[in-house]
Amino acid sequence: MKQAANWRSPIALLILMSVAMPVAFNAWSALLNNFVVERAAFTGVEIGILQSLREVPGFLSFTVIFVLLILKEQTFAVLSLALLGAGVAAAGFFPSEYGLYFTTVVMSIGFHYFEALKQSLSLQWLSKDEAPQVLGRLIAVGSITSLVVYSILWLCLEIFQLDYIWNFALAGGVCILLALFMWLGFPHFPAKTVQHKTLILRKRYWLYYVLTFLSGARRQIFVVFAAFLMVEKFGYSASEVTLLFLINYAFNWFFAERIGKLIHHFGERRALTAEYIGLIFVFVAYALVDNASLAAALYVIDHMFFAMAIAISTYFQKIADPKDMASTAGVSFTISHIAAVVIPAALGVVWMTAPELVFYCGAGFAVLSLIASQFIPNQPKPGQETLLMGGSTTPNQAPA
Repeated sequence: MKQAANWRSPIALLILMSVAMPVAFNAWSALLNNFVVERAAFTGVEIGILQSLREVPGFLSFTVIFVLLILKEQTFAVLSLALLGAGVAAAGFFPSEYGLYFTTVVMSIGFHYFEALKQSLSLQWLSKDEAPQVLGRLIAVGSITSLVVYSILWLCLEIFQLDYIWNFALAGGVCILLALFMWLGFPHFPAKTVQHKTLILRKRYWLYYVLTFLSGARRQIFVVFAAFLMVEKFGYSASEVTLLFLINYAFNWFFAERIGKLIHHFGERRALTAEYIGLIFVFVAYALVDNASLAAALYVIDHMFFAMAIAISTYFQKIADPKDMASTAGVSFTISHIAAVVIPAALGVVWMTAPELVFYCGAGFAVLSLIASQFIPNQPKPGQETLLMGGSTTPNQAPA
């Protein structure tokens, strides 16, 4: 009986969550562009509005703390997954401008609340020693799930020729069923520490906030413009871009847990230093590259470096008051989405005249990240949040 019950553990629940999310979200992402053009006659204007609407719930992620006044965190995470699945499942049934806006917002609310809650629960349930490796394992699980999702989608579209409606419904339905299984199959795991139910910004977390903002800025440049470069400059087809995604997920599956072990061994400052130095070279290379194969290699390398960003989360886990995990997870998603709202529009204008400047901006953000990461102590902890004089509280002071 004891062995049978072992699978009903917090780590098992986190792994199952890491499966459910990409089943719905990655299927939605893969199907969206073709669907909105073929069935809803979207132009650049409508797709731009849709993507902006998709980012709004991320910007409002701090509101998660107010919902936690009435729902337990684990319950809210499972309900958010179900909402994500519902938005994806419904998308194919509303092939109109406002129908797609509505289902996108529903999907995005579920997605962003879930991501904030999963980060919070992970840092609460995992010990500081096991967190880097387990967080890496969760990325690996998400990557192998994504590989399976893309493969099944290809079969459904090319071999079985299933209509968009049923592809969306299948992906969203599986996510809902997994959420239902999590609801019924797992006990409620009590929090080790009761979480604050108010919005919290602490002065001693300033370095975490800076690293989070810069990470969000760099990620937006990669997500929006690196893929666009592959298509516009080098003429990659949709199938070739999909193949790049598959390669990225395969590398993440293989390396993510190993990256977590390296972070645990070398520490957050050294890991982030390696990541940011690598990203500086990658972004500069993006600006100068004229070879399609080299550009594809940069795309894969870029994606691999971002797996090292879990060091930001483990750094926060080491310096934080355990009561701050839920509130700060919501705040950090809002901070990272400030960049998501501003950067695509601002740098889109720059792209029209000088595309290489966009990637030099990415290199600039990586330089700023490198500088900021040098303030992380070798052994960060409450009272030793940064290396700056006066940048942290002493153990006898109340955290600010």
